[in-house]
Amino acid sequence: MFVAVDYSQIELRLLAHLSADEHLVRAFNEGEDFHAETAARVFGVPVEQVTPELRSRAKAVNFGIVYGQQAYGLAQSLDIPMAEARGMIDRYFEAYPGVRRYLDETVEEAKRTGYAETMYGRRRPIPELKQRVPSVRAFGERTAMNHPMQGTAADIIKIAMVRVAERLRAEGFAAKMILQVHDELDFECPAGEVERLVAMVSDVMEHVAELRVPLIAEASSGTTWAEAK
Repeated sequence: MFVAVDYSQIELRLLAHLSADEHLVRAFNEGEDFHAETAARVFGVPVEQVTPELRSRAKAVNFGIVYGQQAYGLAQSLDIPMAEARGMIDRYFEAYPGVRRYLDETVEEAKRTGYAETMYGRRRPIPELKQRVPSVRAFGERTAMNHPMQGTAADIIKIAMVRVAERLRAEGFAAKMILQVHDELDFECPAGEVERLVAMVSDVMEHVAELRVPLIAEASSGTTWAEAK
């Protein structure tokens, strides 16, 4: 069997941890539908009145913020006017003020030092921040915002890989770890081992880091990789 175990919304959870925004942290700790919660806060409606369209728009904003997306990029991805996209982003930062503060401080620190840093101290030089061309500087700012989250997610999955490999050997698994894709680990596994493997890998992945919010690993399996997805 193929077994896939991947992190659920790890970059958004890292944004909650790193920014320490109380509303973001509470949403994850209470196990809410995070995109619906964001939609309610951004569009000013009760959660139970959030439509699939509003949830989809909020999801685009949530992930766009992680990548330093500005109004133009959001307008392009949702095919909406720039003014509407800008208003959505403004309302997002009103709903989650700790995120705005964290991102601004991260960019300022990167301008001062010349690099952005993950939670584990891995640095990403950003010379673009010192360039004169505005579009190049803007790219540098987006990189500075994104690296602490995406870079930390990469650090975490690599630590998890090492620990999973150790336990595969120590606990006598026949299963083999064959692939890592972003925030997902993939395995070849005898059918009779699937349940034990999923329990072990999920345990490692969910406890690899101490955060303000829980890390959640979700598993699936199948006779092909497509089925396991």
